[in-house]
Amino acid sequence: MKEVTENVFPPREPKPKWLRVKLPTGKNYTDLRGLVDKYKLNTICTSGSCPNMGECWGEGTATFMILGNICTRSCGFCGVKTGRPEDVEWDEPEKVARSIKLMNIKHAVITSVDRDDLKDMGSIIWAETVKAIRRMNPNTTLETLIPDFQGVHRNIDRIIEVAPEVVSHNMETVRRLTREVRIQAKYDRSLEVLKYLKEQGINRTKSGIMLGLGETEEEVIETLHDLANAKVDIVTIGQYLQPSKKHLPVKEYIRPEQFEKYEKIAKDLGFRHVESGALVRSSYHAEKHIL
Repeated sequence: MKEVTENVFPPREPKPKWLRVKLPTGKNYTDLRGLVDKYKLNTICTSGSCPNMGECWGEGTATFMILGNICTRSCGFCGVKTGRPEDVEWDEPEKVARSIKLMNIKHAVITSVDRDDLKDMGSIIWAETVKAIRRMNPNTTLETLIPDFQGVHRNIDRIIEVAPEVVSHNMETVRRLTREVRIQAKYDRSLEVLKYLKEQGINRTKSGIMLGLGETEEEVIETLHDLANAKVDIVTIGQYLQPSKKHLPVKEYIRPEQFEKYEKIAKDLGFRHVESGALVRSSYHAEKHIL
């Protein structure tokens, strides 16, 4: 991604009061932080600068990021580093599974960077990670937040074969803004991935979008309709927050009542679960989405 100078974007508007987050504190947070550091695990909580890290880690839960912490894509919204990834660590599945056991996690969320540099786009490690978690933690339920694997069915099939309880793939934004926000991704390709997962028998599919990037209400509603037509079960709607001055600016802070409106619209469309609020992220309250 081309480096953006600080002068391109106007000064950032102060965050409104409804975007205040709790500072990470407490024994559970400290213990979990120690395990993540000890085993050198990558979590999207830290790499993605998630505002809910204090709350989630305080509850003893985390979203693990596999396949390294350098992404081959350069999305304008994402705080994960972009560049040439390191070699695949083939012992990573066992390492993640062991850590989940140590932390006594009952519902684990696994995500990854995009690995367009690999022939299988990382799908083999994905499947092996799910298998390792199942072997070592037979009572742990799983959500896999997957990349699009460039829409290649044989790669998506590896996820389907290991049958996580929830398979998630995020749209991130509305159709018009996809090229600017996600750059190497395609709106219709992401929709096709979600449709294919459902058609191939995945019980619960899930997707998420961010607001505040310049989308209109009509465009958000259109995206919700597209997801409903793809038979997606769970949708998350949250506020985009700029990770750094090099990333896309926040065009608007969405008010709580607007999130409530989108929640009602989504529920009326028939989604099984809807999480809609300024601090909602794709894995927020993930343990509730298997109920």
